[in-house]
Amino acid sequence: MNFPRIIIATALLVCVVGIAPLSAAAEGGSAVVEVGAKLLNFGLLIGVLVYFLRAPVAGYLSSRSAQIRQDLVTAAEMRAAATAQLAEIEKRMQALPAELEALKRQGAEDVKAEQARIIQTAAAERTRLLEQTRREIDTRMRIARRELTEQAAALAVGVAETRIRRTITPDDQMRLVDRYVRQLSAPGGAASRAAR
Repeated sequence: MNFPRIIIATALLVCVVGIAPLSAAAEGGSAVVEVGAKLLNFGLLIGVLVYFLRAPVAGYLSSRSAQIRQDLVTAAEMRAAATAQLAEIEKRMQALPAELEALKRQGAEDVKAEQARIIQTAAAERTRLLEQTRREIDTRMRIARRELTEQAAALAVGVAETRIRRTITPDDQMRLVDRYVRQLSAPGGAASRAAR
């Protein structure tokens, strides 16, 4: 508060205090003077209140008005943002069936592609297993043939040995040995050929 306001406020207070005894003195007087004194007191009180409270009330009202305006602007912005969000949500909701249909189609295509891949993989695995089985069968057949041939040869040798032992007598053995020795000792025999 500045100095002139204090002086004015003190003067007004003195006037109010000075009028109060006048109204008391007028008690014996007419009712008009009494009502006039009360109105004067009331007017002075209103004047003092208006003088002192005008700046704070005006400041409060202007700040409150600015705050209300700011709140209205904020509310309008929030409403616009909410409206935009609602529009975006409605747009997404409208696009949702199409997205679901696209996802279903994509899922069906993925399932078909996976089935084709599984079929192709199974066919390749089947071919590989068949080829491996054929190789194993061929290998086992060769081994079995070799074993069979060896067994047949062993059996043939055994049968021949048994026949030879049964049919060749000691005289036949001596005769074969003599013939072999003669072949070796003969000039065109195996011994002369080996010496050359």
